[in-house]
Amino acid sequence: MTEDLPLALSLGDPAGVGPELICEAWVRRVRSGLPPFFVAGGVSLLRAAAEQRGLDVPVHPVSDAAEAAALFDKALPVLGELDGPYRPGKPDAGGAKLALASLRQATALVTGKAAGALVTGPIAKSRLAEVGFDFPGQTEFVAHACGVPATDAVMLLAGPQLRTVPLTVHVALAEVPTLLSVELICRRTRIVARGIQRDFGIAHPRIAIAALNPHAGEHGRMGDEEQRIIGPAIETLRAEGIEVSGPWPADTLFAPRARETYDVAIAMYHDQALVPLKALDFDEGVNMTLGLPIVRTSPDHGTAFGIAGTGTAHPGATVAAIRLAGQAAARRAR
Repeated sequence: MTEDLPLALSLGDPAGVGPELICEAWVRRVRSGLPPFFVAGGVSLLRAAAEQRGLDVPVHPVSDAAEAAALFDKALPVLGELDGPYRPGKPDAGGAKLALASLRQATALVTGKAAGALVTGPIAKSRLAEVGFDFPGQTEFVAHACGVPATDAVMLLAGPQLRTVPLTVHVALAEVPTLLSVELICRRTRIVARGIQRDFGIAHPRIAIAALNPHAGEHGRMGDEEQRIIGPAIETLRAEGIEVSGPWPADTLFAPRARETYDVAIAMYHDQALVPLKALDFDEGVNMTLGLPIVRTSPDHGTAFGIAGTGTAHPGATVAAIRLAGQAAARRAR
């Protein structure tokens, strides 16, 4: 990996807000300090998205990633012949196939070291499943492409005010206590510690671990997972030299003064992590996958079919995802 490789962006579902926000990010490239990037497919689609949003974006096809880097200051580079119609707010099978093809191409370019990092646009999982996508989400697809077990691909949500990791993700809340184990907490916390060191440049990351139960269980009165599982995992990690603390009651862990005491918080389940992140940093939240040999980020929002093409979608998360991917790739290259 070299620091000057451009980033590869996948389109996301073309009926969603992804294409217009990519165009908006290119317009903001200088003031937002974005590294060079290109899009995997969608020349005419991106032109239509830019026009619909009222943006002056010259979209230019390129034949390789190196050409994209040289062109970036003057035009939005698009690599490859993938394309399709722009029908914002009207998802269909053709759009899902284009989204999947763009994801595959962008991922292959990054794993093949032609691009410096991967930024994935928002997709509709149900739509992709209808066209043969066999993965729960893009994270698992990218992990598989990298030869990494899906269990070792850890979701980090990052914003200006908070970094947090959900230990369990897309499972029913009732299943969470049955999935927690000392091994799971230790394994994923080790991945988080290495990821924060490598991708954020924090040599000794401070990691706060949330409790599962209200008031951290109150010594077993409201559940004993803190005593049986979370506490012993923390002791194991401390013995390895990892700076961890907890288990902390989640109702105070994300307060302003508490956030000053750690670099990343590990939550026990999806909403315990995502509710504070979206409350604090909704317009700049980034989904980053730790544990991969490549850098992968994505804006932490969905396709937003309901507002696609209206010009009201906020570009902050897309801009932040591109910026963070570039920063992390540069750190790894150095």
